Amino acid sequence: MASLRRLIALALARAVLAGRHDAAGVAARMRFCLSAPAAAWHTALAERCARMPGEIWRRQTVRSVATLIERDAGFLQAWASPHRPEVRHYILRVQARMHPLPLGLHDTHVPEWPNAAELANSLRITTAGLWRLTRSTGWQRRVPLAHQHYRYQLMPKRNGEWRLLEIPAAYLMQMQRRLLHGLLDNVDPHEAAAGYMRGRSVIDHARAHTGQSVVLKFDLRDFFASVRASRVHALFATLGYPEAVARDLTALCTTATPESVLHRLREDGTWSWERAQRWRDAHLPQGAPTSPALANLCAFRLDLRLSGLAHALQARYTRYADDIVFSGGRSLRDAALRIEAWVGRIAHEEGFALNHRKTRCLQAGGRQVVCGVVVNRRPNMPREGFDRLKATLHRCVLHGPSIENREQRPDWREHLRGCVAWAAQLNPEKAQRLQRLLARIDWQR
Repeated sequence: MASLRRLIALALARAVLAGRHDAAGVAARMRFCLSAPAAAWHTALAERCARMPGEIWRRQTVRSVATLIERDAGFLQAWASPHRPEVRHYILRVQARMHPLPLGLHDTHVPEWPNAAELANSLRITTAGLWRLTRSTGWQRRVPLAHQHYRYQLMPKRNGEWRLLEIPAAYLMQMQRRLLHGLLDNVDPHEAAAGYMRGRSVIDHARAHTGQSVVLKFDLRDFFASVRASRVHALFATLGYPEAVARDLTALCTTATPESVLHRLREDGTWSWERAQRWRDAHLPQGAPTSPALANLCAFRLDLRLSGLAHALQARYTRYADDIVFSGGRSLRDAALRIEAWVGRIAHEEGFALNHRKTRCLQAGGRQVVCGVVVNRRPNMPREGFDRLKATLHRCVLHGPSIENREQRPDWREHLRGCVAWAAQLNPEKAQRLQRLLARIDWQR
């Protein structure tokens, strides 16, 4: 019975949103929907809707108005009467419009996509093509892998565990890149988020914690998979997109891992049952170009609350993807266990979870490393990493680069150049030796 009441409320909500925001118009559309004479609860509900401030009214969706109707005392009284409301006419056309951006984002440029046709046109595909890319999570779970829009690849971690990469097909990745550059790049995450955006890097993340007495490091478990489709949908709705468009945008950027993949991971003992559940619901795929930016934006409240905690502790806080770092005076060492409990509770309340095995308390007397960067005095490359790279370059000069490419990298030359460039960013003086060795390599050997 509750489901029938919900369906009638949804039909009434469509009628309410199908025209002007005034009491007479809302009441008339409700009466047309029900084919019923005027009733006191029609007028009262219509006046309640008309009294909503324009800013709030413009952000209403069919679902939110249906919930308002379901909780309305007049509607509930009519439902309990012998002549309960019955829908006779469905008004399917709801005005498609962009909603205003909230305070703080009002200067942000977002593309105008009031309906699916405009979104498809901006992405340079047909509406049929958009439908094909935005099918339900149930379809994603059941369809054979050959018909999926993603391919699945396991990569080993340093700790012996496995990371599941969900890599979109070329056509979907192209759509996601257009969303990234056309929309997501225009929205700034919290200032504490140091990665996956222009002008911020892992070096900025490490530099924020140089010269500190104590560095506390925390790790978020399954960062991307923890960002559910519901949070991504809420983000797009906050950016002003109507419900249907927000739903399509969410489907373009999230995926539900197929049951066949999860079954194989469980059967092989690669994953625990608990971990497999995180991938069963639609989530951000690690491997999609939109996932890092969306994860940063969806973690805004997490960054806001952890920044407040750092301020209370007179400490510094930054986050690079799943890597959370606090740094400050010696008082952090004494409060390390309490801080871990606070961070874990905040993360849990925001939909994330700490990997407590990776929590570290690094003091100035030992080496302090943040994302592979030594931060004791200034950002620097670890000595063993520098020595290993120097030895590799030296052997390339003596024996030729092809012999040293033991991992059979197809872009070995660019890989070595990237490693030297990384060292130059951290320590330009020491990197000059590496650059001289790189210049001496005979790439024809």
